[in-house]
Amino acid sequence: MLRSMTVVICSVAIAVLTAGSVNAETAQDAKDKAQAAADKTGNAVTDAAITTAVKTKLLADKTVAGSKIDVDTNAGVVTLSGTVSSAAERSTAVRLARAAHGVKSVKDNLVLDTAATTGRADTTTTTKDAKDKDKDLKVVVKDDTKETAGKVKDATKKGAEKTADATKKGAEKTAEGAKKVGSETKKAAGKTADAVKDTKVEVKDDTTPKLEKAGDKTADAAITSAVKTKFLADTTVGGLKIDVDTHNGVVTLTGPVKSAAEKAEAVRLARTTTGVKSVVDKLTIQ
Repeated sequence: MLRSMTVVICSVAIAVLTAGSVNAETAQDAKDKAQAAADKTGNAVTDAAITTAVKTKLLADKTVAGSKIDVDTNAGVVTLSGTVSSAAERSTAVRLARAAHGVKSVKDNLVLDTAATTGRADTTTTTKDAKDKDKDLKVVVKDDTKETAGKVKDATKKGAEKTADATKKGAEKTAEGAKKVGSETKKAAGKTADAVKDTKVEVKDDTTPKLEKAGDKTADAAITSAVKTKFLADTTVGGLKIDVDTHNGVVTLTGPVKSAAEKAEAVRLARTTTGVKSVVDKLTIQ
């Protein structure tokens, strides 16, 4: 009889220890998944910010044709692609990308455009007779200088749209991650209560506020970059002298301007940027 009671007591003790182990593993799994979701969101935010920062540097440098260079960032590695007119321009573009904050390394996929060494002109050679190329040589020169302003404007618009898309995707991923973590946390609490009835489990979900805060910072950084890009592309505004700061969608402009017209144009460009709620004008006319 005593031996039977001993066997029963040991069986109960093993069941309790097994349930406790399952509880600890379930809670640890939920914590690991929440951390992975937060790390993934942080990486997306950093890549979008790095892409915008590098593109801004290229557009601001007069020796680099920033509108012809495509910038892509993955896990801090920046890839440059497109055409450049000289080896010096190529070297400068790579140097500017490496100097941007957060860049781990730069992949140079830039192609040297040999036709650009003759100036900002496109030369096309045609012949009337394929057998006698030297007799009838026709040279057509196309002046594309008038298209430069339009290309810069299009590049700026595409950069702003790309930034807005990245911000929207980051916010959507943040919301999905928060919902998934909350659901898994509730399921873990239910399983723990069923396994150990006499144990009181209290689970606090504090991941959602952190993820929402990360989304707000992403939106502010994207708005700041978009406004700065507009300033640099507008020839009537001294974009390099104007400081842009964004908090919860409110943009603050500080720095010197040459005239009231330049001041008004800077405020207008900031207000028309996607995501801007209001603009605080602290610009001074000198």
